[in-house]
Amino acid sequence: MQFDVSVAMTWLLFLALFPMAFFWLRRAWRIVFRRDYSEVALRRGEPPPDAAKFAPYTAAVNLVAGGIAAAVIVMVVVGGVAYETWTAIAGSTIWMKFIADFIVSRHARPIWGENKKMKKAEQAK
Repeated sequence: MQFDVSVAMTWLLFLALFPMAFFWLRRAWRIVFRRDYSEVALRRGEPPPDAAKFAPYTAAVNLVAGGIAAAVIVMVVVGGVAYETWTAIAGSTIWMKFIADFIVSRHARPIWGENKKMKKAEQAK
């Protein structure tokens, strides 16, 4: 095997799965068991005023993404999956996690039709 850019990128993707899986599963743990809603539906680093309402969705996104990333790590180490398959699963998981987090964070703060209670809670901060 010759070392080139594609081999380096493959190793980078594989090694990056370890901290991603850890942080995603840890975030799900904090939301579900510790009731820590400080990382729920973040927008510009701030959680929404009613973070508990969106906590199950954020926890589910993090749990599923972390579980898939951990499963990909195990499949690669065991050697039971082809290169094209695990890179496709890992890449799709990363992108879908970012997209799902974006959707939840934007849904927590609607642009149109905001109610007055939400506006007052955000202004009070």
